[in-house]
Amino acid sequence: MKSTEDQLNHVMVEFYEKLSSWEQAVVKDNGYSLPQIHTVEILGGHGAMRMKELADKLGVTTGTLTVQIDKMVKSDLVTRKPHESDRRSILVELSSRGQELFREHDALHLQLTAELTAEFSDAERMQLLNFMKRINAEF
Repeated sequence: MKSTEDQLNHVMVEFYEKLSSWEQAVVKDNGYSLPQIHTVEILGGHGAMRMKELADKLGVTTGTLTVQIDKMVKSDLVTRKPHESDRRSILVELSSRGQELFREHDALHLQLTAELTAEFSDAERMQLLNFMKRINAEF
C-alpha cells in the first residue's frame, strides 16, 4: 500500500493536470493564450501593477512580460499608464475589454468550483477552503 505522502502526491498531480486541461480548453475557445489569461486574472484580482510586480506574480522575466504586454495592448486587453508618484514606473491595468474578459473567465472558474463541490456539505467546503489556503500559503 502506498504511503499517505505518495497518495497525496498522486492526487495533487492528477488534480493539477485535470485543472490545466480544463484551463487549456477554456482558453482555446476564446482565442487568447494561457499566459494572457493568467495576466488578465492577476490584474483583475489585484488591479494595476508595475511590470516588475506583475512579472514576479507570473514567474516570468520583465523582458518576456514586455513582449506579452505589447501583444495585449494591441488586442485591447490592457493599457499602460505612468505611475502617479514614480515617473520612472509604468503601470499595467486592464482595459474595458480586459475587465470584461476577466469577469467572463472568473465566472467560468466560479461555475467549475460550484460543479466540483456540489456534493460537498457546507462543512466540507469550509474544510477544503481552509486546506487550500494553507497550501497556497506555502508558495
